[in-house]
Amino acid sequence: MINARELKDITKNLTLLYVEDEDELRISVESYLSKIFANVVSAANGKEGLDYYKNGQFDIVMTDIQMPIMDGLEMSKQIKEINHDQEIIITSAYGETVYFLESIRIGINGYIIKPIDYMQMNQELYKSTLKLVSFKENADYKLHLEDMVAERTEKILAMEDERTRNFENTILSFVEMIEDRDTYTGGHSQRVASYAKLIAKEMGFSDEDCELLYVAGMMHDIGKIATPDTILLKPGKLNDIEYELIKEHATVGYELLNKIPMYKKHAEIVRHHHERYDGKGYPQGLAGEEIPLLSHILLVADAFDSMTTNRIYKGRKNIEKAVRELNAFSGMQFHPEVVKSAIKVLSQIDIDTLITQLPQTEIEKERFSYFFRDQITDAYNKQYLDFILERNIQKEYVCVNKLYLHNFNQYNQKNSWEEGDVFLNKFVAYLHKNFPLSTVFRVNGDDFVLMNKEHVEIDLEEFKKLDFIQDANVNISAMHFDLRKKSISNKRELEEALLNGEQDD
Repeated sequence: MINARELKDITKNLTLLYVEDEDELRISVESYLSKIFANVVSAANGKEGLDYYKNGQFDIVMTDIQMPIMDGLEMSKQIKEINHDQEIIITSAYGETVYFLESIRIGINGYIIKPIDYMQMNQELYKSTLKLVSFKENADYKLHLEDMVAERTEKILAMEDERTRNFENTILSFVEMIEDRDTYTGGHSQRVASYAKLIAKEMGFSDEDCELLYVAGMMHDIGKIATPDTILLKPGKLNDIEYELIKEHATVGYELLNKIPMYKKHAEIVRHHHERYDGKGYPQGLAGEEIPLLSHILLVADAFDSMTTNRIYKGRKNIEKAVRELNAFSGMQFHPEVVKSAIKVLSQIDIDTLITQLPQTEIEKERFSYFFRDQITDAYNKQYLDFILERNIQKEYVCVNKLYLHNFNQYNQKNSWEEGDVFLNKFVAYLHKNFPLSTVFRVNGDDFVLMNKEHVEIDLEEFKKLDFIQDANVNISAMHFDLRKKSISNKRELEEALLNGEQDD
């Protein structure tokens, strides 16, 4: 890594414009830069920075993205219109990665991730400075032209290699960020890339094309970086509007990759990886041979991984069933020749049966269940109860208690729905406090279920002692069911068992 002393050695005569709206950060960074560059000018927003630029000469511009009055990207765009070759470095937080595509379009030369790491900043400034210095050393070029050409060529090639690596690392970081956002798809891109490469090799593609497809497979979902969390993380079925929004990831991925010269070929593959052989896919509705063959392969690999992974609302298929489904949709969703080769190679692979989209850690479970919270009480809702019951195959939960509130409708009518909500919140808060190991569900407005990993008995007398229960004139009854005695896979079956008197005495 480049330290401040090494950087200062080549910045003696250079000037820098620094634009940042956060006062404390601007003062701190400006103080650091002033020790390195001959002259540093700072501005608090894009408009101020642009005015300084128009009235001065700056070798390097370093700017934040999000600022008042004029943001950093708009300022950079106008500066590039004045001087196309101006060296510009942007600073941005991880949360601002949606601006990455626009920065590529403008022609930004470097990127620094916030919070600012001074070693990383030195590295980016060194690359820009080295490029500038190479053009200012005309005298040395004339005196030592041959040696200088060889040296500079080597440095430029090294810089290009580093730039390529930086792009590769940035793109792969975006892929990791997408899979980190949606913890239920971890490893999906890697598996799809591997399956696609196997199919392409079986079909006789060159090593170069196989590698091209592998990299495209790794990046095929990169457009989901622009998909809102509420859609990307939604465990249930998407509605029509949400489905249209998530479909945009194919086009967004294409537009992002197509702006990077080294990824233009990959961009075309990614763009069409949801097109169907029968023309019913997206984004362009292409059919048959209109679709690049490598995209046909990627579609099959993507579908195969989805089928053989435990998904939130659908269990995984084994390889035999997944292969049969590929064959069933050959000539409709999938290219027939691709399916033939896919069946040959994918029938022989070993799949980790532990691969799952289901949440594993407590944090993942909390993120997952966010979509199943009752908005009034913050208890879980009946959809999540169905989910838990369906997956209680190993009898993780051993018993269930159901609590019924009687006369609650009269309480609402007498005191208002708002007061009713207050009562329900107190009731659920009591359940959480006194049954901390139980998972609480609100299922029918005024009915509640406690799912328990250990046997729990309900003492109704304790509820009757509560002031807010007495004041509301609400009665409570309870039923208990031992989940070890009979398999219950959904709320309806639980209701039937309770109503049929199958609960414990």
